[in-house]
Amino acid sequence: MKIAPFKVEEWMNEYEMDAKYNIAETCVESMTVEELLSFSDNPEAKLTEIRKMQLTYGDIKGSEAFKKGVSSLYQSIEVENILPSHGAIGANFLLLYSLVEAGDEVVSVFPTYQQLYSIPESFGAEVKKLELKYEAGFLPDLEELASMVSKKTKLIAINNPNNPSGVAMEKEILNKIVEIARSADAYILADEVYRGFDLGEKIPSVADLYEKGISVGSMSKVFSLAGLRMGWVAGPKEVVELCQLHRDYTTISNGMIADYLSVIALENKKEILQRNLLKVKKQLQILDDWVHKEELIDYIKPNGGTTAFLKFKLDIGSEELAKRLFKEKGVLVVPGTAFGRENFLRIGFAGNEQELKEGLALLKDFLSENR
Repeated sequence: MKIAPFKVEEWMNEYEMDAKYNIAETCVESMTVEELLSFSDNPEAKLTEIRKMQLTYGDIKGSEAFKKGVSSLYQSIEVENILPSHGAIGANFLLLYSLVEAGDEVVSVFPTYQQLYSIPESFGAEVKKLELKYEAGFLPDLEELASMVSKKTKLIAINNPNNPSGVAMEKEILNKIVEIARSADAYILADEVYRGFDLGEKIPSVADLYEKGISVGSMSKVFSLAGLRMGWVAGPKEVVELCQLHRDYTTISNGMIADYLSVIALENKKEILQRNLLKVKKQLQILDDWVHKEELIDYIKPNGGTTAFLKFKLDIGSEELAKRLFKEKGVLVVPGTAFGRENFLRIGFAGNEQELKEGLALLKDFLSENR
């Protein structure tokens, strides 16, 4: 089976560990174990429980406590509608592996996280890409989507809020996408790893809007716990069962300690998400102020998530710019070409605040030096 190189992950693998100013990272600044345990009523008791754990495979389908915590993030999803995975990246692969076959038709938004179109392509599916255009605020043209969907369409893939743009489709648009999918009896796979930060209107889950809606989520982005590698599929029971059938071939279980720590976060979701939302809002304002002062940069201001797609006005390719910025200034961004777009840079604005400020200042210097 041939598959396209995963451009954004290859880029991060190459440069992330050596970056002095990493403003490409998309998670809210990660917590330490100590910080996470401080949200619990008795941190020392939690540590004692971990020390006494016998490290078996644990609950093969995930602990009841974990699934109960995840179900609390939705309006209509029950425990039996949830299956844990190795991060959201594992959940996306598992869903596409379980649902898509050679000859199927898949419609995916673009740009988006590359899994959503490259994996079905590798299985022999016909993938149609719905272009999300800068001029349209990176929102989908619903008439164009309707024209692309047919009775052959197996699945519509969306990413909400979107990576790289940080633009969220709100309820009215999501409901129209549901209508289009329902007309073809197609699934909707919604990668919702950035859902939870409502910078504008509250963003519902596709799994709560549509009987064939499937949500992918994780502990990485909004919970600041990427190192746990805990994600999930939330959707119709028959889809979860099909995914479990395929999961047996790829993942026996998630780690017991990762599951346990995830439960602590989910039990304290209100406090953690509020803490992280305040940080996201503050640092988005830092970015927005910077953009408005920088004449060589434009963007669509994000209304969800932790990423932004900056459009730059220099006579230089985005990959060359990103490589030189890293080499000359120590600043890491992701070139737009990793998402199939030239003259753009993706940044993450929810990491370390001082690193963001210094990274943007150095980016400004680079732009001025190369105008």
